[in-house]
Amino acid sequence: MHALEQELHALRPYLLRFARLQLRNAVWAEDAVSETIVAALSKPQTFAGRSALKTWLVGILKHKVLDAMRLHARECVTSPVADADSHTDPLEEMAFTPDGHYAQAPSDWGTPEQHTDSQQFIRTLELCMQRLPDVQARLFLMREWLELSSEEICKELNLSATNLYVQLHRARLRLRECLQLHWIDGKAMA
Repeated sequence: MHALEQELHALRPYLLRFARLQLRNAVWAEDAVSETIVAALSKPQTFAGRSALKTWLVGILKHKVLDAMRLHARECVTSPVADADSHTDPLEEMAFTPDGHYAQAPSDWGTPEQHTDSQQFIRTLELCMQRLPDVQARLFLMREWLELSSEEICKELNLSATNLYVQLHRARLRLRECLQLHWIDGKAMA
């Protein structure tokens, strides 16, 4: 048990960063991580060793993050989700020509898999995620990191599928732009 406690202590900063990025609230993230560690310590026998301890803990944490999102649903979204037809994102207007083509072709990023192990890339991605508008960040994280289906997200947040897809498109566009500037083109991020 002592070895497990040491490993949990070592992984705690990673889990906390993961939770903060998704919940955008330090107190809620702390609660989710604490609940994850308590769950792991209370039932260590459920860790069968078929995956890395970190992977098992992130699996537990995903459920705790979802629980926190449900519990604090009214507080998580600080601005109303814009109607899909309400207005065009200025970034979208700059990125595309009127006929729908890129105004400037994206740079060659190489193989995305080659960057996933890079701590610098992960840090840059996290900073870009923090710069997303709250609504877009929350929806993107629910879809891509928590791996919720579009139907689950729409049901959970009472959104139309069209609105969800527009918000996800805008989030991906902003992330691409941020990564282009701060990772691919190599400009340091403040």
